[in-house]
Amino acid sequence: MFGVGYLQRLGRAMMLPMTVLPAAAIILMLARLPWDSLGWTQVPEMLHTSGMALFEYVPFIFATGIALGLSGQTASAGMAALVAMLIFHSVTVAYDPAGVQPSMFAGAVIGIASGWAQDRFKSLKLPEYLQFFGGSRFVPLFMCAFALLFAVLMIGIGEGIRGWADSAGTIVYSAGGFGVFLYGFLHRILVAFGLHHLLNHLFWFQVGQYETADGSVVFGDLPRFFVGDPTAGVFMAGLYPTMMFALPAIAFAIIHEAREDLKPKTSKQFRVAALSSFLTGITEPVEFAFLFVAPYLFIIHALVSGGIMWLVYELGILHGFSFSAGAIEFIVNMPLATKGWLLLPIGLVVGILYYIVFRWSIRRFQLSTPGREDAMRFDDWGGDIPFRAPLILQALGGKSNIGRLESCITRLRLTLEDDRKVDSQSLRHLGAAGIIRLGSGHVQVVFGTYSELIKDEIQKLMQTDVQQVQFHSPVQGRMIPLDEVDDPIFAKRLVGRGVAFIPERGELVAPIKGKIVHIHPSLHAIGLITDDGLEVLLHVGINTSSMGGKGFTAKVKIGDDVLPGQLLLKFHLPTLKKHAKSLATPMVITNSDIVKSWRFAPYKTVKKGQAAVMSVVVQEIEKKGAGK
Repeated sequence: MFGVGYLQRLGRAMMLPMTVLPAAAIILMLARLPWDSLGWTQVPEMLHTSGMALFEYVPFIFATGIALGLSGQTASAGMAALVAMLIFHSVTVAYDPAGVQPSMFAGAVIGIASGWAQDRFKSLKLPEYLQFFGGSRFVPLFMCAFALLFAVLMIGIGEGIRGWADSAGTIVYSAGGFGVFLYGFLHRILVAFGLHHLLNHLFWFQVGQYETADGSVVFGDLPRFFVGDPTAGVFMAGLYPTMMFALPAIAFAIIHEAREDLKPKTSKQFRVAALSSFLTGITEPVEFAFLFVAPYLFIIHALVSGGIMWLVYELGILHGFSFSAGAIEFIVNMPLATKGWLLLPIGLVVGILYYIVFRWSIRRFQLSTPGREDAMRFDDWGGDIPFRAPLILQALGGKSNIGRLESCITRLRLTLEDDRKVDSQSLRHLGAAGIIRLGSGHVQVVFGTYSELIKDEIQKLMQTDVQQVQFHSPVQGRMIPLDEVDDPIFAKRLVGRGVAFIPERGELVAPIKGKIVHIHPSLHAIGLITDDGLEVLLHVGINTSSMGGKGFTAKVKIGDDVLPGQLLLKFHLPTLKKHAKSLATPMVITNSDIVKSWRFAPYKTVKKGQAAVMSVVVQEIEKKGAGK
């Protein structure tokens, strides 16, 4: 249960309650405005109180958010966690008002327990006269009992836990700049695995304590910063130069090293990524652009990031944020910072250094960063998500291969029945920046900030009975729209609808499971029919019938059953280049009137047999599914 896959789920769950904290930071910022000059003397106090309330109740927010995240947004788990926190707080306060306080630790434990209880008891069957309290309705009852026991336990060991937290904070702070460096280094390394939220939770919400004027105790670098602790911000300030300057500098280095023909598209994509990192601190779209092509460069980046945090610590700079180290929070939280303005010149120097190093590295080692190869890993395709989702689902191994599907800000987090079924090449072809395999079926696919929308579309597909008929690439080469074929019969879809390819190798493979029903005497065209009744024509080259079979060798015969990727014929590419009008190889469905809907992957370079280049829904299949 508690392997790497579970930890990535927990890390994602911890992100949900953190989305509330920016609201608290903005309200506190508004409270500092000169409302008195407008005669609204009570507004500052009202705003300050409301903002601080979020930080005061942040353990309750984390308990509820973690429970919702771990249980797939199940309401009973979230409600059970909230009720459990109320019971825990009431019992501990009744015993000793100055004793055990609601903390992030207690909130995390109760949230995790509620998420576990939901998974464990959601199918619980009780005797018929008690079944009303079975299933998910048992979870709140269980958590009430758990909260009572947990409160009693914490009363007994609370002082010991507080002493441990104090000791942990003392140890971390005694390490000085090296401790801050180590945090900064590990933070960036764990970003690659989606586990950095676990590290952040420890340092931002557990390490260090501060007693406020009303006597309440606040734990963690982040809440302490916002309640006015003058020593807080150590583990946040050093992230600003990296997120506001270093990552945007990398983005511009990638743009300036792109091929001239791809530079406009690369520029559009990475200017957005740079702006996102600068304003909001979301860095994965840039970091994953070089993580997989130059992992050693990512390690250097992590070391330098840690070094920046060490430098900021030694200069006595303190700054904080409620969500991430972007320019918006830099400005909003500046009144609470110490020497915060120094982060700007440091960031400018860091940005120049990163730009020079990364541009030199890309050129010196010929790194295949986006814009230097045909297969762009980032694409401007937000409006195509409903069309690409079926292809992405197919590349993940289909509906039956999905055990659990979740998402965070920049990636899909999946638990698969068999991660060997994942077609990494197709996922990259469909816009993924990278695929991370964590073992035991746990896989992450980085799609940037579109990940949540992709997850929603895939879930819609998985909840319907509509069957997608998926096509593989019949050749290795470049996929093009059918209307770009230099033949009006195909370009005007007189034969049928589909796509075409410019082959780079002389092999044609089956794009789908079916039966061979036609082989042209000159061997340049093959027809097959699928179990769904689709009639598929593969036509190698234009005006190749006049070649009389020269350069072609059939590897199948009429009546053969074939599977996707199975070799159908070989052809001599130089001979085709010499005699054919065009190398364009259409793949069309000749009875396209029975197709209800079409989905096409982006028109890019494809591998032979690559999955998810086209999918269709046949009308008869959809009607059967709807009638069930």
